[in-house]
Amino acid sequence: MTSPTKAEGSGPSIALDPELEPNGTPVKGVKKLEGRSPGQLMWQRFKRDRTGMFCAAVVIFFFAVALLAPVLTAISGTDPYTLYGQDPTYADASPVLDEFGLPLGYLGGVSGEHWFGVEPQYGRDLFAMLMYGMRTSLFMALGVTVLVMLSGVLIGLVGGYFGGRTDYWIGRVTDFFLSFPQQLFFIAFMPVVTAFFVDPQEETPTYFRAVAILIVLWVLGWMGMARLVRSTVLSLREREFVEAAKVSGASPWRIVRKEILPNVVSPILVQFTYQLPSTILTIAFLSFAGVGFVEPTPDWGRLFAAGAQYAEQDPAFMFFPGVALVIFILCFNLLGDSVRDAFDPKSGR
Repeated sequence: MTSPTKAEGSGPSIALDPELEPNGTPVKGVKKLEGRSPGQLMWQRFKRDRTGMFCAAVVIFFFAVALLAPVLTAISGTDPYTLYGQDPTYADASPVLDEFGLPLGYLGGVSGEHWFGVEPQYGRDLFAMLMYGMRTSLFMALGVTVLVMLSGVLIGLVGGYFGGRTDYWIGRVTDFFLSFPQQLFFIAFMPVVTAFFVDPQEETPTYFRAVAILIVLWVLGWMGMARLVRSTVLSLREREFVEAAKVSGASPWRIVRKEILPNVVSPILVQFTYQLPSTILTIAFLSFAGVGFVEPTPDWGRLFAAGAQYAEQDPAFMFFPGVALVIFILCFNLLGDSVRDAFDPKSGR
C-alpha cells in the first residue's frame, strides 16, 4: 500500500505540502506560514489593545514635549527664569501682575503671551516652568528607574541562580536596605549628603542635587526588583531546559543569558512601567518637601509646592501642572496593565 505522504510511482518521495506545487515550487497567492517569537505575539496582542496604544501615545507625547522644552518655550517667547512681574523691561511694557502681586486676567493670567498664565508675586511664565519641570522630573525618573532595574535584575539573577550562601547573604543585604523607611530616610538623608560635600554657607549646585537624588533613590530602590527576579529565577533554574543546558556543558553565564534571562523579560518590563511613575512621584515629593530641587530649577514637585503656597491667592496656578501629572501617571499605569496583559493573556482585565 502506498503511503499517503508518497507520490505515485517509483520516483523520489514528495511531501504533500499545500503551499507547494508538485514540483516543489511555492503556490502563487498562498502566504507561507511562519513561526512567531514570544515578542511578536506580545506585540500583536498589545496592538489590539486600544487603551494600551492610546496610553503609549500619550506617554511618548509627554517625553517628546519634555525633550523639546527649549524649542516650545522659544516658540512661546518665554523662559522659566525671567520674572515678568518684576523686571521693568516687561512689567512696564505689558504688566502681568496687579498691585497685590496677583495675575491679571482669567485662569491665572492666561493670555497670548503667557499660555498657561503666570506665577503670583514673581510673574514667571507657567508654561515654560511646566515644560522644563517635566523635563527635569521625567528624565531624572528615567535615569533612576534604569539604574534600579539594572541593579535589581543583576542581583536577583545572581542570588536566584547560584542559591546557597550567595543567595543567603544577598537576601540579608536586601532585608537590611528594606528596613529603612524610605520617605523619612529621603528627607533626613538628602541634607546630610549635600552638607557633607558642599559648604552649608554656599549654594548647592543643581547638578550635585541631581546626582544626590539619583544616588539616594537608586541605593534605596533596587530591592523590590531584585526580589521579583530572584523568585522568578528560583522557579526557572530547575526547569528541564536549564538542566539540559547544564548537561550539555554550557557555562553559567551562557545559561543565564540564553535560557533564564529571556524568560524574565516580561516581569521586568511590567515592573518598569510601574516603577517609573512611582519614581516621578517620589522626586516630586522630595522637591515638595524642600529637600529635592530648589529655586530656580523648574521641577514638577516645586510647582506643587508653589501651588500650595498660592492656593488661596491663585487656585488656578495648580490647574495645568496638576492635570498634566494626573494624565501622565494614569496613562503610564494603564500602559503597565496593557503590557502585563499582552505578555500574559490569561491575566486579562
